[in-house]
Amino acid sequence: MRSSVILSFLIAVSFGLAGSLPLASPAMAQGASKGASGLPLPRFVSLKSRKVNIRIGPSSDYAVSWMYMKAGTPMEIIQEYENWRRVRDAEGTEGWVNQALLSGERTALAAPWMRGKGKDVYVNLRREPQTSAGVLAKLEPGVVLKISECNGDWCHAEADGAKGWVSQGEIWGAYPGEAFK
Repeated sequence: MRSSVILSFLIAVSFGLAGSLPLASPAMAQGASKGASGLPLPRFVSLKSRKVNIRIGPSSDYAVSWMYMKAGTPMEIIQEYENWRRVRDAEGTEGWVNQALLSGERTALAAPWMRGKGKDVYVNLRREPQTSAGVLAKLEPGVVLKISECNGDWCHAEADGAKGWVSQGEIWGAYPGEAFK
């Protein structure tokens, strides 16, 4: 793809309440604690289903507070209770979802905090994990990316068939300094 190609996605998910982006520390990425599942808390996952109800408590007896309408939306698991997971989205909205509706596939949002900041605001998808590398695509804030690996500074990402590297500081879906394959 040429660098002039702009990937534009309409996210069918509305993130609800406006607020500041929750920041994560490198300690979070190292899994300072473990949940009942034995997996680190907090951690990032994505929504498996196209329609996912977020509830006010950890049971289907609790009221639905929100419905997400896009599979692949990244979520941060912040608590576990039996087969329920308390999740948080990029806007800070929290609620409970059944673990069966979550996937371990990593996704991220391109700079969601930059939405509405101007028409010429983009995140660059690059050929190599370095700022001097050629730009493969310019991603609008809020675009959902599939993440296959991160090295602590850069993540290998895919959006609409374009594959390349994005700066880890320009996405929501990987902790600062987090490395995984």
